[in-house]
Amino acid sequence: MWFSFWRSRDRFSLDELRYLTDQLMKVQVVNEVNKDFVIEALRSIAELITYGDQHDSAFFEYFMEKQVMGEFVRVLKISRTITISLQLLQTISIMIQNLKSEHAIYYMFSNEHINYLITYSFDFRNEELLSYYISFLRAISGKLNRNTISLLVKTQNDQIVAFPLYDEAIRFAFHEESMVRTAIRALTLNVYHVGDECVNDYVSSDPHADYFLNLVKFFREQCISLNTLVLDASKNSGPVSTSTILSAVDEIEDNLYYFSDVISAGIPDVGRILTDSILKLLIFPLLLPSLRREDVDGMKIGPMTSLYLLCSILRIVKIKDLANLVAAALFFPIEAFMPHSEAKLNGHMPGTGFSHENHSPDNDKLSPEVVSRSLRVTVPNSSSDINLQDDVIRHNINGSKTALREALLSYVTSGDDVQVLGSLSVLATFLQTKELEETMLDAIGILPQRKQHKKLLLQALVGEGSGEEQLFSSESSSMKDGVSNELDCYLQKLKDQYGLSCSCPEVGVSPRVHRFQVLDALVSLFCRSNISAETLWDGGWLLRQLLPYSEAKFNSHHLKLLKESYKNCTSGLHVEARGTWSDVLITVLCDEWKNCKRAIEASSPRKEPKCLLFPSQKCSSEAIPGESSFVAGERMCELVKVVFVLLHQVQIFSTGGALPDQPPIHPPLDVPEKPQSKTAGLDVFGLKPGAELKLVDAVPCRISFERGKERHLCFVAISGGTSGWIVLAEELPLKKHYGVVRVTAPLVGCNPRIDDKHSRWLHLRVRPSTYSFVDTTKRAAQGKLKTNALVDGRWTLAFRDEDSCKSAVSMIVEEINLLCNEVERRLKPLLDLGMSVDLSNRNKSLQVSSSRTSPSNSL
Repeated sequence: MWFSFWRSRDRFSLDELRYLTDQLMKVQVVNEVNKDFVIEALRSIAELITYGDQHDSAFFEYFMEKQVMGEFVRVLKISRTITISLQLLQTISIMIQNLKSEHAIYYMFSNEHINYLITYSFDFRNEELLSYYISFLRAISGKLNRNTISLLVKTQNDQIVAFPLYDEAIRFAFHEESMVRTAIRALTLNVYHVGDECVNDYVSSDPHADYFLNLVKFFREQCISLNTLVLDASKNSGPVSTSTILSAVDEIEDNLYYFSDVISAGIPDVGRILTDSILKLLIFPLLLPSLRREDVDGMKIGPMTSLYLLCSILRIVKIKDLANLVAAALFFPIEAFMPHSEAKLNGHMPGTGFSHENHSPDNDKLSPEVVSRSLRVTVPNSSSDINLQDDVIRHNINGSKTALREALLSYVTSGDDVQVLGSLSVLATFLQTKELEETMLDAIGILPQRKQHKKLLLQALVGEGSGEEQLFSSESSSMKDGVSNELDCYLQKLKDQYGLSCSCPEVGVSPRVHRFQVLDALVSLFCRSNISAETLWDGGWLLRQLLPYSEAKFNSHHLKLLKESYKNCTSGLHVEARGTWSDVLITVLCDEWKNCKRAIEASSPRKEPKCLLFPSQKCSSEAIPGESSFVAGERMCELVKVVFVLLHQVQIFSTGGALPDQPPIHPPLDVPEKPQSKTAGLDVFGLKPGAELKLVDAVPCRISFERGKERHLCFVAISGGTSGWIVLAEELPLKKHYGVVRVTAPLVGCNPRIDDKHSRWLHLRVRPSTYSFVDTTKRAAQGKLKTNALVDGRWTLAFRDEDSCKSAVSMIVEEINLLCNEVERRLKPLLDLGMSVDLSNRNKSLQVSSSRTSPSNSL
């Protein structure tokens, strides 16, 4: 029978479809003998139906007339080989995906044949079969709409009682294979976005709503696994651990984007279920309790992982209640989120603490309470500075109970680099979360003043209350009441719905106090010397968001701290002006000035929250020689980037001045004081081997660059402006007193030293001609830097006699002094700002000192 299948016929014809259907109907059992024919028949029928859908409707009419879908189901029942199941699933998937006619899709989904195949007991131990089955389910979901979905559900009394496609699909929602999970999520989104109210009620009712609860539980386990990876990487950092963390981060963010897509479907009950589950299973029992300063054994998630997860959840999952409840939770002490047993150990009264039926007290071993640290809060008044520390103390009725908000600020004031970055990332995320009420931002202390004034201005324009009076007053009692009412609403919801019954010490404090607590923390951060450039730039970004137009001045305490720190920086800059890299100091300053300005004025912080998860990759100074130029260069770069540039710009825009595009420094002189390079006939800025020069004051010497090959050359040290070089030239035999440059080395940082035993030998250090700024993100990917790439070169020059050697040293010292003097001259306006100019009058000084720079852009 099956041999006649291969006779010659028109492949794409109705006769071919009739023939294949007739032969398939004659099959009574499928075994190893005839399985090849059946497989080819199924494949060919799918091909013909797809062809007919686009060219001739008679094909599908015949398909319906002969009820071929029923034949497919019959063949599946009588088959004894798994290959038939594979081909059948593939055949129907191809047909569903390629059929364009709505009439054809309606027929395919009717008569319960599709539901029968969905619920058929396939042997999913075969991975290939599972893959085909998942593709089959996803193909069906791709054709769902308000009309077709009704053909796949079972109803009773106008209510859906079964939805096989959805029910069978979510069985594989947490499969170990990521491709399967991805396909199921795409299927569920197709279901949710149909917008059928009955289907929405079905998926959000028990027991189907457990799917969303299980989603959050699965996500929680992924978060715990991520924390384990981060801990392992902190002990054994390298490219492998970094790539593993990045893969875990991608999967976590994919989960959060799936949550966001589910919420965007607009099913109200689903949004509520997800919000409750995320808060009760993850944020309250795991993330918030971990925001403590001390390490605790048994904590499932560390502080930095928690900060990253909080940022990611708020940034990706757009739920208004979720964002505002997390913000309100910052006013509770950490003890409020502990299990009952630990709350008692920490002196909590019975009945307080977070509890949930799915959260076992034995699961998380939390530490004793953190020691409370009070921030000094001072608020400027029109006449004098008012110390509001007493106001904070009066409201801090719990004494040692530290609110989460204060814990975040303590990271800024006294945490390490990663802790500071984590806290700033959370505050920046709150600031950029559109779902967060402005009154909640004001309660936290991070509402930008432009938004405060905009709100009051609108109230004044529409004549609400005393809006005009509020706009020009230092503090508004009605604004304070509005903030308190909004905050009280969410605090009450936390107590009623989530069992947080602990008192909140910061509730009732004026938002003005909280704003200046944040300001105090940021000023304290800018005065710290152990924080990296990128982290301080994020602090500058946050400060600019809060005070973009200097509508509220710093008080005298803030200005005093910044000015003292600025003076310390200028002292360090004086040292660097005569240091190993003084010849590139001006270039670095101008470049980093632009970078810092760009970072502070950007629309979002420079670093992404996931940077919190990677261990610091700074080079260990122990692995590099103490006199290495790389160490000196890194120190100089940090001084310019971190402290000097940032502090200077913070002072400029916080006191009302303009932020210039270029640093206020003197331009280079047209003619050097002692044109040594002119005498030698060289362009010191374009000095290259092979250039011809006049050997003025050149000192003959010998040097060997290879073993056994000594060369006789002439030594010259030259400088021009802020550039300087040590030149070894070969005398031209036919042109007296002239030579050709053979090799050069930077003049600054050469550290000349006469040998202790041989007074005619001069030792020089040869550092790189330019300083390569190492990108920390590349360091994270590459692991530890190779120390052999950071070793300086060494030259040993042999002169005729001791006097010649001393003459060469004197030449080096003289040219270095000329170069350093020029660097100091150009930096003088910038240095004078910190040494002698009073900050209250500095705007006027800035206009004078920066008159030679490009026009500035006002903030």
